[in-house]
Amino acid sequence: MSVARRPCLVGLTGGLASGKSTVARLLEARGVPVLDADREVHRLYETGAAGATAVRRLFGESVLAAGGGVDRDALARRVLADGAALARLNAAVHPLVRAAVEDWVHGLAGSAEPPPVAVVEAALLVETGGRDAYDVLVVVWCAAGQQLERAVERGMSEERARELLAAQLPIDAKQAAADVVIDNSGTREALADELDRAWREVLALCAARCG
Repeated sequence: MSVARRPCLVGLTGGLASGKSTVARLLEARGVPVLDADREVHRLYETGAAGATAVRRLFGESVLAAGGGVDRDALARRVLADGAALARLNAAVHPLVRAAVEDWVHGLAGSAEPPPVAVVEAALLVETGGRDAYDVLVVVWCAAGQQLERAVERGMSEERARELLAAQLPIDAKQAAADVVIDNSGTREALADELDRAWREVLALCAARCG
């Protein structure tokens, strides 16, 4: 009987508007399996799901929508200015996200043709202590000023963007934690070239660590 082959698991992270989602889409276009952890959070926050139950237990009805799911805007207002509340939220929800990631990886490993590499896109991967679950950590980087400018260009208010940036680990600190850094301070064309270079590094690290 053949043994399921677990793919090399790559954590893809970055700060607000740094470009990690763009990189994730580019990787998906290349045929790399990618799990968006934020989508898993959305699922967990639906009515009756485990995340919504945990949030209700922590913060009450004020952060729930009419149907019983989590009102993410109300939840953000509740925790962004309260570090202790944010820590409680992360402690409750992120183990649920990690379990979803494990289920996804297990499914890939048991498929007819397990992929050699799989990527999980997660905004707070470093902040929540999840780095050790990944074989390789990739950080998409741009200057903090660019993060703010790009977030506002996307329609976010400057006040909200500054709040979110303040709640995240500074982008330079994330960069320091990375195995591979993707520089997204330039154009989309430059990002494609940068991704080619970075992905070669990722594959080499996966071969060394998971081969």
